Amino acid sequence: MKKFFFIILSVLLFSCNDKKAEKIAVAKAYFDKAKVDTTGSSFYYFNLAKNAYFEGNDSIEAARSLVNMAIIQESKGDYYGSIETSLEANRCLEKKSDSISRLILASNFNNMAICSSYLYSFEASINYYKKALQYSNNEENRYMYYNNLGSALITLKKYKEAQKNINLALQTKDSLNYAMFINNMARAKHYDNQNYNPLPEFYKALEIRERNGRDENSSYSALANYFFYSDKKKALFFANKMLNTAEKNNSIEDQLQALQKIINLNPGHYLQYFEKFQALNDSVQVSRTKAKNQFAAIRYDVEKKNADNQKLKADNSQKGINILILLVALILAFMVIIWYRKRQTTLKQENEIKIKNDQLRLSKRVHDVVANGIYQVMTKIENQEDFDKETALDELEFVYEKSRDISYEKPESGNDKKEYKDKISGLIASFKHEGTETYTVGNEAEIWSGISPFVFDEVHHIVRELMVNMKKHSQASRVILKFERTDHLVKIQYTDNGIGIPGDMIYKNGLTNTGTRIAAIHGEITFDNKSETGLKIYISFPIS
Repeated sequence: MKKFFFIILSVLLFSCNDKKAEKIAVAKAYFDKAKVDTTGSSFYYFNLAKNAYFEGNDSIEAARSLVNMAIIQESKGDYYGSIETSLEANRCLEKKSDSISRLILASNFNNMAICSSYLYSFEASINYYKKALQYSNNEENRYMYYNNLGSALITLKKYKEAQKNINLALQTKDSLNYAMFINNMARAKHYDNQNYNPLPEFYKALEIRERNGRDENSSYSALANYFFYSDKKKALFFANKMLNTAEKNNSIEDQLQALQKIINLNPGHYLQYFEKFQALNDSVQVSRTKAKNQFAAIRYDVEKKNADNQKLKADNSQKGINILILLVALILAFMVIIWYRKRQTTLKQENEIKIKNDQLRLSKRVHDVVANGIYQVMTKIENQEDFDKETALDELEFVYEKSRDISYEKPESGNDKKEYKDKISGLIASFKHEGTETYTVGNEAEIWSGISPFVFDEVHHIVRELMVNMKKHSQASRVILKFERTDHLVKIQYTDNGIGIPGDMIYKNGLTNTGTRIAAIHGEITFDNKSETGLKIYISFPIS
């Protein structure tokens, strides 16, 4: 009997091992196909490989597939999606200490750091680079991570610390990496000491890159930035070199950076280059949106097929499920009764809070609609060469009607995305005058798709409050508002070259209601007033 049992157990174990080996072989075939794919389907095959590795209980290779998927997402501008995929890879490698796992983890943290830097989360980026160094067991990779860490520290103006890390990277034996590292070291030294001359390193890096026929644009960009204020002719020369090289290499991102520099350096041809910049930028946004949707669709399709297969293999356990549902229903019913009783006791307090909130809301609307509306009309009148009495009266009458709407609690109407676009563009343009140029970038109708009237109304008031504050306080001659939509977020970047706002005066300088409105639409706002001149404000809010 014991011998018979042993035979049966051996057969079962052999069968399980055989199935596991089959799954691993299928996964490896998918992985190898993804690595050599030239049709743009690598993400799809890595996803299939990942699922097959999971079925074969090989979490390390599943993590490797996920890291490759995350890197593809980063290359297509899907930064949030890339970080999400990287986090899934990390969960596969928890408590792993072997050399392969550490190598994969290091690459994964490096990718998360790069994505975080593109999302302006530089503190998070630095933490991820440090984790990459903690797990890295490859010498050349460590040099790259030290350099990347130094570059992120430059962005945060921590120049001494940046130099220490980049100096560790200079031991590399790769010539192109060495060119990158000395270029970044020169930047760090120059920012730390304005008397330091970075040109020898800049030109040395450029020479190496031109000799290798790669990465020249990084040098052209650094040289254009260096000469931007001291020698605009040279700066324009290198910006044009960058644009020409980017066009030959079909690098859209480099073309956009070069065009931004040329627009500022060559005002005589501003319109020509701005139109080109806008067209390229729009195409990039469309391409990124398509890529994100494609990645989501691929993962959904593959996961759905796996779910269907699991459903076919599942045992019939409907009775147990019904019992579980009944228990959950009873628990929920009990929780609802408790919640209802508690709700009854707090209803009076909530009504009092609601009355106070209504008063605050009406006060805020009076400020935004009436006060800011009148100020906008005053601005138009101030900037008009020929005063048009009838137009001014019409606009004042519109403000008057809006104030009546407030008193009757009449809601805002309209939810057409083209109307939203025109309202925002018209609002920003109304603050343009002889001493101040206003620019709107990326404000396309698609930005406002799916935005509710309430959210748009709040955003419209926020933008107007920024422009009114600019007109009253900033003394700016150039104001740019850039609109961008990624995944489920709309991002607005406000930039001016005025006098900035001291940190303790941010919400005392005409921006009292801005923070409240941002909170109302579950958004975030960040003030960057660390530069010597000007002000940057980053606003983002989710699409409900």
